[in-house]
Amino acid sequence: MTSVLKVSNMTKDFGGLRAIDNVSFKVNKGEFVGLIGPNGCGKTTTFNCISGLLDATKGEVEIFGEEATNLRPDQIQKLGLTRTFQHTLLWREMTAIENLLIPPRNQFGTNPIEALFTYFRKNEEEERLAKAYETLESLEITHMAHNLTSELSGGQSKLVDIGRALMGEPELLLLDEPVAGVAGPLAEKIFNNLRDIVSQTNISILVIEHNMDFILRAGVDRIIVMDQGKVLMEGTPDEVKDSKEVIEAYLGGH
Repeated sequence: MTSVLKVSNMTKDFGGLRAIDNVSFKVNKGEFVGLIGPNGCGKTTTFNCISGLLDATKGEVEIFGEEATNLRPDQIQKLGLTRTFQHTLLWREMTAIENLLIPPRNQFGTNPIEALFTYFRKNEEEERLAKAYETLESLEITHMAHNLTSELSGGQSKLVDIGRALMGEPELLLLDEPVAGVAGPLAEKIFNNLRDIVSQTNISILVIEHNMDFILRAGVDRIIVMDQGKVLMEGTPDEVKDSKEVIEAYLGGH
């Protein structure tokens, strides 16, 4: 299988604290992979080092075969990687469709108007608008297109945030807790939509998630388990569920 992301011996120190320690894993093309572990085990720090928000202390990151260690977020985005954050970064004074027309603020600057004009210089407005509606349709939220995002629930905001990430046509999508605080039925909808997108487009998705019902299930190809800054194990959802090490480290023996 073709590797789209390869993390090799990544370590990140914050002063005297080692947040991640010699972490190595890969994600293949068309895979839906979960990254789980107890709070504070280094999952989000790993995401931040991969996506260029933090410089790794040592180790290497390859994205689509390109050396990407310690590149800036905008450089990494150009390689085909986009990410979301635990807390949605939407323009709350704009509608859902308007949010999709603006690139993610952390990757293209903080001025929405400037970002909008930058993008429209590269793309025809009508084509981009059509794509935005198609993206909302793929996530089953076209009925919210003209709602202000300040009016949306937490789960609906998560869907719009994922939609924004998909607008850049990434080949690798990193999602940081896409169903945190989302009620069961909507979490199920988000999972099914993501699984369908992977199947239909062959993009790769790496998901940090605390919701075990969401991630330890059929449809997820592999799970990477972290504990205390290290990779504890990798395996299928069933292998992870049955692992004594994981039960002790992550599920508290329950």
